[in-house]
Amino acid sequence: MQPRLPLTILNGFLGAGKTTLLKSLLQQAGQRSLPVSVIVNDMSELDVDGVLIASTGIAGHENRFITLSADSVSSVTGVQKLELALQRLASGNRPAHILLETSGSSHPLPLVRALRDHPLVRLTGFLTLMDAVMLNGDYHGGADLLPRWQRHLAAGQRGVENLLAEQLLFCSQLLLTKTDRLTAEQVVSIAHAVHPINPGVAVMALPWGNLPIERVLNAPDYDFHRVGRLIEELAPQVDRMTPQRAPYDIESRVIEDDRPFHPQRLWDTWQQFTGMGIHRSKGFFWLPGRDDLALLWNQAAGSIGLEFISYWKAGVLRHEDNRLNAGERAMLQQQLDAMPGRFGDRRCSLTVIGLRDQLDPFVAALKRCFLTEREIAWWQAGGEFSDPWPTSVARLQV
Repeated sequence: MQPRLPLTILNGFLGAGKTTLLKSLLQQAGQRSLPVSVIVNDMSELDVDGVLIASTGIAGHENRFITLSADSVSSVTGVQKLELALQRLASGNRPAHILLETSGSSHPLPLVRALRDHPLVRLTGFLTLMDAVMLNGDYHGGADLLPRWQRHLAAGQRGVENLLAEQLLFCSQLLLTKTDRLTAEQVVSIAHAVHPINPGVAVMALPWGNLPIERVLNAPDYDFHRVGRLIEELAPQVDRMTPQRAPYDIESRVIEDDRPFHPQRLWDTWQQFTGMGIHRSKGFFWLPGRDDLALLWNQAAGSIGLEFISYWKAGVLRHEDNRLNAGERAMLQQQLDAMPGRFGDRRCSLTVIGLRDQLDPFVAALKRCFLTEREIAWWQAGGEFSDPWPTSVARLQV
């Protein structure tokens, strides 16, 4: 029999920085020519994280990258899909390591239970990421998380606090992310506040996903015995959660449109709505005035990041200095002509995740940010819109 493949889980709430960490680990694996396979789970049907990870290259090889979208990997159907993915990765060219990025609303229990005594893989690490900025702002430096979770338990209720605490309870290491936005004293205070929930794990500050891959590769096997009693106590509650009954009142919506956003209206909408039950929104979009740039909208709670991902093909074709020969230009034009949108390959595709009673008003507000037909005509005639979004680009060295 072949030895079981080592597997590491990257778990954590929406916007905690799992994809940033995964990209960093993949870059390090590529530098070492280490064959790593990746499974990415997204509760939304719009697989933004899968697109971002696939673009790293190392995860794009055959039998090395699998996405599980429109489902939670901790649901019954999600666990079944995970099993099929593991069977696929264990056959053929076997990887040296498997990295599993869960969706932000995934509960650890079904995963840990499914991987206990698994014949194909052995769990070597369960890394839970927690957004230190979120803990600092929403939970008074983390001090409110434990008592709020305890109140839920006493009342027989389940809320986001249950998920945050239980993600911490099952982890083998806690990683506090976005710590570069806080003072050293605040980070230490947050670590002290949440550590009593699981005093047996180490706590590490993790700015920009900079975790040495050796910490993942050399981690000991997961201690299933430690969480055996925990599984028994939580299983009746967690097993009642199904895709039809979205856990913790968290749902997702997808926005698709070929029109660009009005820069000022988008800015005003973000200022008004974020941090009000909108846990996460992410996706690709474009703005008039910089319509050659494919941009990534990446919002978590009250903070947002805009990233330049690539150039739209339509934008490349328009540039006179694109260094394309006549044949390449003709081929690119043919591809654009076959696309359904009015603006070639340019389009906005976003997924929004949050509390169900606040989700639809935010989605409606975002849709109002698209240019109207009159504004499109004015822009195409040479009109310009006020654009308060940053224009400078920062490059990170990992």
